[in-house]
Amino acid sequence: MNNILLQPTYFPSISHFVAMANADTITFEMDDNFQKQTNRNRMYIYSPNGLQLLNIPVKHSKDAHQKTRDIKIETAFDWQKQHFKSLDAAYRSSPFFEYFEDDIRPIFEKQHTFLLDLNFEAMAIISKCLGLKLEYKETAEFFKEATNFEDFRHLANGKKDTSEFESYTQVFGEKFGFINNLSILDLLFNEGRHALEYLKDQKL
Repeated sequence: MNNILLQPTYFPSISHFVAMANADTITFEMDDNFQKQTNRNRMYIYSPNGLQLLNIPVKHSKDAHQKTRDIKIETAFDWQKQHFKSLDAAYRSSPFFEYFEDDIRPIFEKQHTFLLDLNFEAMAIISKCLGLKLEYKETAEFFKEATNFEDFRHLANGKKDTSEFESYTQVFGEKFGFINNLSILDLLFNEGRHALEYLKDQKL
């Protein structure tokens, strides 16, 4: 891969990090319109009951075409406490949750105003945990057809992301089987420092 174009999402899917781990240069889309029901403000984890969606509530304006960069987080709900509690229930017994717990905790304690600020901080934290050097550029305008990039913006929409990856051991795998392409947190908590090698070995 050369220069890839991605959407900044909330604790991105494994497919996002496969693209990032194998890229020469990374550019993030900063000028798109916000789309509901995408991973811009949600992630999927492997809970004791199977697949679980964690969604960040956002403030919606009357403007139907609101830029993602302008999306603010709704602070009327204690979503951070709920999300961390869900992660604890899902991954407390995983091999590496306690090892990385203090690294990710700030995301669930700091009050962010804008969704993109939270997403970029989450990606920076995860990259550091993985041992992945995160250097990137940001777009200055929107391109419907990104001819100068390998365009992976569709990975932000889980319904359009059909990536299939090698299985690894998951906490509740014996109960529900392997669940593919969850949040990068699932891979990190289960594989630890081996996660980066796994990402580099996968193909999109």
